[in-house]
Amino acid sequence: MEQLKHECGVAMIRLLKPLEYYEKKYGTWMYGLNKLYLLMEKQHNRGQEGAGLACVKLESSPGEEYMFRERAMGSGAITEIFETVQANFKDLPPEQLHDSEYAKRVLPFAGEVYMGHLRYSTTGKSGISYVHPFLRRNNWRAKNLALCGNFNMTNVDEIFARITAIGQHPRKYADTYIMLEQVGHRLDREVERLFNQAEADGLTGMEVTHYIEEHIELANVLRTSSREWDGGYVICGLTGSGETFAIRDPWGIRSAFWYQDDEIAVLASERPVIQTALNVPAEEIKELLPGQALLISKEGKLRTSQINKAQEKRACSFERIYFSRGSDVDIYKERKLLGEKLVPNILKAINDDIDHTVFSFIPNTAEVAFYGMLQGFDDYLNEEKVQQIAGLGHSPNMEELETILSRRIRSEKVAIKDIKLRTFIAEGNSRNDLAAHVYDVTYGSLVPGVDNLVVIDDSIVRGTTLRQSIIGILDRLGPKKIVIVSSSPQVRYPDYYGIDMARMSEFIAFKAAIELLKEREMRDIIASAYRKSKDQVGLPKEQMVNYVKEIYAPFTDEEISAKMVELLTPQGTKAKVEIVYQPLQGLHEACPKHMGDWYFSGDYPTPGGVKMLNKAFINYIEQMYQF
Repeated sequence: MEQLKHECGVAMIRLLKPLEYYEKKYGTWMYGLNKLYLLMEKQHNRGQEGAGLACVKLESSPGEEYMFRERAMGSGAITEIFETVQANFKDLPPEQLHDSEYAKRVLPFAGEVYMGHLRYSTTGKSGISYVHPFLRRNNWRAKNLALCGNFNMTNVDEIFARITAIGQHPRKYADTYIMLEQVGHRLDREVERLFNQAEADGLTGMEVTHYIEEHIELANVLRTSSREWDGGYVICGLTGSGETFAIRDPWGIRSAFWYQDDEIAVLASERPVIQTALNVPAEEIKELLPGQALLISKEGKLRTSQINKAQEKRACSFERIYFSRGSDVDIYKERKLLGEKLVPNILKAINDDIDHTVFSFIPNTAEVAFYGMLQGFDDYLNEEKVQQIAGLGHSPNMEELETILSRRIRSEKVAIKDIKLRTFIAEGNSRNDLAAHVYDVTYGSLVPGVDNLVVIDDSIVRGTTLRQSIIGILDRLGPKKIVIVSSSPQVRYPDYYGIDMARMSEFIAFKAAIELLKEREMRDIIASAYRKSKDQVGLPKEQMVNYVKEIYAPFTDEEISAKMVELLTPQGTKAKVEIVYQPLQGLHEACPKHMGDWYFSGDYPTPGGVKMLNKAFINYIEQMYQF
């Protein structure tokens, strides 16, 4: 119901044959460019605030441009950047357009190495200067660097302090710029090392350049530059000499998959986009492992290298619940299982009365969990039917059997998203009135005053849409009870690894726990958690403890959910409202390979996450109590 923004999507392509090969086989030397467009468009869900691409030509003469970049802002950015690139070719006569030698020599973006990026800002920083890829230019081809990534760093302040102390001067105080400077600095050092070696061996002129480009070792560059990074990341890069790399964080928080055959090597944030773009089976696509880098040399030799020691894998579970495309074979099964596992808790909420309950879902991203929930209820109803038939004895009559077998799980499309709330309407009351009409309901889809209505969502974070729109509009159908179901557990803690939920005030679960503490005269728990958190300021992040857990500790999940209902139910709602969440155990059983659950459990995978939470909690308390 509430759109969460997610930082970001990446795509990387390395053509392993000359351009003329693709012209001959596929009828165009733009094969790589076209595949990049597909990979990016298929990941459009991952970033709609901006997009960019970079390209490197492997063979160019001195004085000719060999590194190209195009970026754009807005939800139509992918189309815009590819239209801009194609504008370079639109006036060419057919014979030139299909001349791969001419393209390679003259045309921009006619290269063998491509990198694309889709951006969602989770830091509040926007503008074209923050759209990836970032470029670091130099007269030495091997020192040129294009960088993009799906990441968020939690220790930017520490890294910034250290690199400025040794004389570096990053252009901006932002993690991407700082990482660009770190990797670029180490790339410079690697090139200089090889330059000295080449000169010592008596090489001169272009021989030095060729020696550097043939011997550069990006694993060294990544090892030395990424050592201090604390956060979730997949960073991709191209050098001007055609070296290509992608590196994943040691906890495996952010995702990356790659594929190689004799024509092409590809990396993307999600597996099904590679399957679709290249028409290859899932089992041929490999996952980039935690702490590992994919390295492709100028010659096109591909290898993986363990850059940082792998930590306990804490892959982001929100990727499975919400962000990634549901067309992935494993994600589809997991989302169905998330829905199925909610059945016992829903039965409790409707007093086992499935005959007078209608099931539905909002929004579309919850559709797969909805199918899993229906399957779970079908199984439950079939068990009931078997028991009822067995209870009739050995010779039931046809009427009795028909009565039992005619029972069905009732599902309807009860709400449809109708309009997009226009942000130019700023005035509070008008805006709230419009928000109430974002969804249209399907009148007549249930029996007023008789039926319960169960609506499944993939996550409830802030609760804003529930309060402003959903509950009120569903109440118009006249249900006896509205049960809002979340296929994920209660979101209780901020994320600092690339999801736009960083402040304590955003979480309806946190607000509910604070209200319960106030109501029950337990304010001392708030004060104690604040004092303990404040005492940690200045400690090394590795020593910090999550004391926000103490805010939730006195209450059961059900008590917090009940308080949420009070906070979110609009005045005048006639139906009784209940919110049912996925238990944490249910999430782990459904997604056993993606145990990153810090937003639910408070168990952050990196010390930087605890440090950022500590800061957010202190800020919240000091603002609330006007310190």
